[in-house]
Amino acid sequence: MHRPLLIGTLAAALALAGCNRDAASPEANGPAAPAQGSTADAAHAFSPEITATDFAELTRTLASDEFEGRAPGSAGEEKTVEYIRAQYERIGLQPGGADGSWYQTVPMIETTADTATTLRIDGPQGERTLAFGDEMVIGTRTGQAQVSVADSELVFVGYGVDAPEQDWNDYAGLDVKGKTVVMLVNDPGFHAKDQSLFEGDRMTYYGRWTYKFEEAARKGASAALIIHDTPGASYGWDVVKNSWSGAQFDLRAEDDPEPRLPAQGWITGDVARELFTAAGLDLDEQIAAANRRGFRPVPLKASVSFDLASTIAEKSSRNVIGVLPGSERADEAVIYMGHWDHLGAHEENGEKVIYNGAVDNATGIAGIIEIAERFATAQPAPKRSVAFLAVTLEESGLLGSKYYVAHPSFELSKIAAVINLDAMSVAGPSRDFVVTGMGNSELEDLLKVEADRQGRVLAAEGNPAGGFYFRSDHFNFAKAGVPALYAKGGGDLVDGGTAGGEAAAKDYASRYHQPGDVFRDEWNLEGVVQDLEALYGVGRALADDTTLWPNWYEGNPFKANRDAMMSAQ
Repeated sequence: MHRPLLIGTLAAALALAGCNRDAASPEANGPAAPAQGSTADAAHAFSPEITATDFAELTRTLASDEFEGRAPGSAGEEKTVEYIRAQYERIGLQPGGADGSWYQTVPMIETTADTATTLRIDGPQGERTLAFGDEMVIGTRTGQAQVSVADSELVFVGYGVDAPEQDWNDYAGLDVKGKTVVMLVNDPGFHAKDQSLFEGDRMTYYGRWTYKFEEAARKGASAALIIHDTPGASYGWDVVKNSWSGAQFDLRAEDDPEPRLPAQGWITGDVARELFTAAGLDLDEQIAAANRRGFRPVPLKASVSFDLASTIAEKSSRNVIGVLPGSERADEAVIYMGHWDHLGAHEENGEKVIYNGAVDNATGIAGIIEIAERFATAQPAPKRSVAFLAVTLEESGLLGSKYYVAHPSFELSKIAAVINLDAMSVAGPSRDFVVTGMGNSELEDLLKVEADRQGRVLAAEGNPAGGFYFRSDHFNFAKAGVPALYAKGGGDLVDGGTAGGEAAAKDYASRYHQPGDVFRDEWNLEGVVQDLEALYGVGRALADDTTLWPNWYEGNPFKANRDAMMSAQ
C-alpha cells in the first residue's frame, strides 16, 4: 500500500497488491522445516546485534525468485511463512498463535476477474466500450462467479463522501439504488488546495478508495467507479492496473463487517474527461464544484453495462506470530509487525514475471526479525511480552491485520503499542526520521528520545495528501484504538542531502509494484540499521516500563476507542 519511503516524490509512488492450498491443514499449522533447496539453506551466522549483513541476508532470501513474489495461497506463501517461522524458532521465540501454533489461519476468497471483461457505456454519442487494464479495471468482492449490471445510470457524486461532522454529503438528495456512482479520488479540498475543507492537503480516511467503495455500498449503489488522477491518488495508472490484475484476495463476508458492492473499479482520467464531455459537462468545472460545500450529484446522461466473469476459490492464508513472553506482565504486549505478502508471479506476454517485492515488504519482515533477535538476546528480559506479527494480504486491503484485530492473541486493551515496519529506506543514513501521520500519538514522544540520541529530527511525511497512515497494516489497530507508530528514515541523507534523497525516491518510484523491486547489492543499509535501533528503543522502553500506556493525542479520532477500552478494564 501504501507507504512513504523517503520524502514527497517517493511518497507519491507508494499507495497501493504452483500449488495453491484450499485450506490450511493441521500439518500446516505446526512446525515445519525451512524451504528446501532455497537460498534459505545458505549458511549464515547471524549476530545477536542488528547488522546490515544480517538484514541483507534476510531480505535477499525473502525477495528471491524462489519465493515467487510471496503471493498468498501460492507455493511462494509456503516458502515464506516457513522461512519466517524458522527464523522465529532459531531466535528462540515461542509460537504466538492459537493452540501453540506459529500460525493464525486467515480464511480468504480468491477472485480472478476475466480481463476480457469490458464496460459498455451508452451515452449521447452512442456506445463506447472500455477495455480492461488500459482504460478501466473492475472487480467484485461478492464471491460470485458472475456479476452483471445492465443499463445502470451513471451519476457523478463528487468525492463520494458522507461526513455529518464536516457538514458534507455528496449523496444529498440522491437515491443510488440501481445506479453506478462515479467519484474522485482523495477528499474535498485536495484539488482546490483549500485548507478549510477537511484537512486540506492532508488526506483523511474519507479520501481512501476503500472508504469510497464502502460508502457507496452503504448507500445501495449497483457499482462504483473512481476517476484516477496521479496527484490525487499519489500513484500512477500502472499501479492501479497491476494491483487490480490477477488474483485478488478478500476475507469471507462473515469475517468482514464492512459492506460490499456488487462491483467496483477505476477509470482513467482520459476516459472520465471523455465521459463528461459527452454529457455536455466540463470535468475541471465539476471537480471545482465538488470542492464546495453544498455540492449535489450530477447525472452523466449515460448508462453502463457489463458482464463480469470471475474465477472464485475458497482458500486460506496465514499470519505468522512469534512471542517473547514477558517476565512480569506476560498478558501485556508490545507488537512489532510487517506484511510478508507481495504481488506474486504473473504471465505477461507469454513469460513468467515475478514481482519480488524486495523493499515492499521483504525489508519490513527482515526488520522485525532483526529486532526480535535483539530482544531475545538482550538482558534483562523484557517485563512485557513482545510479539512479532508477520501478516498476510496487506496488498489486498490490509486483510491479514484486519483479521488479527478481530481475533487477537492479546486483548486489544493489553497491547501497549503497535510498531509497523513497511518498505524500509535503503538509501543510507538520514538526518530526519519520517513519522507517517505525525501528530497522532504519544508514541512519537518515545521516538523523539531515540531520534535525539542519534542526532536526528522527527519530520512529517513529504506528501500528506497521500494518506499513507491509512495504507498500511497498523491502521486496523489504530481504528480499533490501539496506538500505532509507522516511522522510517527520511530524505535528508547524510551522504547526498535532500538531492540524494530525491534521486533515491525517484528511482524507487519507478520500481514500486513493478518487477524491478528486487534486492540490490548497491543498497546502503546503514540507514536501516539506524532506524531499527531507534524502533527497538521505543519498544524496549514500553516493554520495560509497565506503567507506560501511550494514548492518542487530544483531538485524534481514535482516542475515544482507546479511552473506552482502557476504562473497561
